[in-house]
Amino acid sequence: MPGSERTAVVVEDDDDIRELITHSLTMQGFEVAAAASGQAGLDLVMANDPDLVTLDLGLPDLDGIEVCRRVRDVSQAYVVMISARTDEIDRLMGLEIGADDYLTKPFSPRELQARVNAMFRRPRAVRSSTDVAPSGSNGSAPTAAATPAPPPAGEQDAALLTHGRIAVDAEARVVTVDGREAELTRTEFDLLTTLLSAPRRVWSRAVLLDSLWGPGWSEEHLVEVHVGNLRRKLARLGPAGGRAPIRTVRGVGYRMEEPDAF
Repeated sequence: MPGSERTAVVVEDDDDIRELITHSLTMQGFEVAAAASGQAGLDLVMANDPDLVTLDLGLPDLDGIEVCRRVRDVSQAYVVMISARTDEIDRLMGLEIGADDYLTKPFSPRELQARVNAMFRRPRAVRSSTDVAPSGSNGSAPTAAATPAPPPAGEQDAALLTHGRIAVDAEARVVTVDGREAELTRTEFDLLTTLLSAPRRVWSRAVLLDSLWGPGWSEEHLVEVHVGNLRRKLARLGPAGGRAPIRTVRGVGYRMEEPDAF
């Protein structure tokens, strides 16, 4: 789908809903490719590197959770899961394995469009081809020779933000912990950079929800789930037994720990 400003892959086995989503996204200016099964959807994601994926949870071949997990292995696209299931556990599972949002059927095209618009209001830098690991690489963080030593904790310039063991390259959208790259979703990356933009500030869940998902949202559990995911991914790359430097301020929200705490 070269030449289109924004592209989307719709994975939905119900013909009517697939057509509805495709039409809705096309009206928003997306060039859309659609699939009726999980494997076909994965093939489209691999072939087209889309900006957005809408993914039905109940697919005829692969479970939508598994499809989402595989999408996350190869793509940083926004992922919106869509399902007739109303159980909270399904919603949380989808968010925990990398979905950015979750819609429950039936939904209106306006609701889908509003949520997509909210996600795309966040400006994003696109990783250039020079940032991609060379052929034969395992896709992990750059080698020490390619990664300069981080500046002192808390120092910030146009290209690099550091906080203790964490280094954020905003232009390349890369986060490393002790030089090892953290595999963050787009929402997790934006959440971390928001917290780091004012590390001593206590960010309320409502403010984070408004900043990351757009105004008019009330589902603060979205923030809680993504903070939990972010903590686990950062802690996994830090010292054994350590915890990510994101503190919960009870009854309010979150702030960063001091840089030397991690």
